[in-house]
Amino acid sequence: MKYIYDLSYDQWQAWVKEQGLPLFRAEQIYTWLSRGIARTDEMLNVPKKIRQLLDDSFTIQGMICEDKQVSKLDGTIKYGFRLADGNRIESVRMLYKHGQSVCLSSQAGCRMGCTFCASTGAGFGRNLTSGEMLAQVAVIARDTKERVSHVVIMGIGEPLDNYDAVVSFLKNINHPKGLNISLRHISVSTCGLVPEMLKFTD
Repeated sequence: MKYIYDLSYDQWQAWVKEQGLPLFRAEQIYTWLSRGIARTDEMLNVPKKIRQLLDDSFTIQGMICEDKQVSKLDGTIKYGFRLADGNRIESVRMLYKHGQSVCLSSQAGCRMGCTFCASTGAGFGRNLTSGEMLAQVAVIARDTKERVSHVVIMGIGEPLDNYDAVVSFLKNINHPKGLNISLRHISVSTCGLVPEMLKFTD
């Protein structure tokens, strides 16, 4: 089943329409997901029948935090997440004067082979979905009880090797009905995939 975080706002509108539900339900669901929920029963203003429909239609527990390390120096937090298929990724929360920033992973492992990078040694598992990237930010914001204002796609993996999902993630995280993080506050790091870099600038 599809991970519940993978759907864009437009796709949620299409889904509720297919189910014969009013359009405002799409906004309710999308808003709850932007708050990093892990269970549908946390959607307090969504009827039980719709929550059950969501449970039957989507994977909810697609990303579970198994490890959390907090730096005594500056409060930086490293999260270890296990995905539904058993792959593991890491995300880092950093606190600056300008706000809370999250460094997220775009792949489970990496196939670029950069000798200076720890991701190479883990081997390559698979690309992350746009929802798995979005969930990293939403779950960390909920855990810290602070809004995430900046995002860096510089964790495990090469973002431009997972081009379509990364672009979808950028559109979702920028959506005003969701996390609404400005694109000017998002950095995409690459080891230098030139064709994808040119495509991205276009």
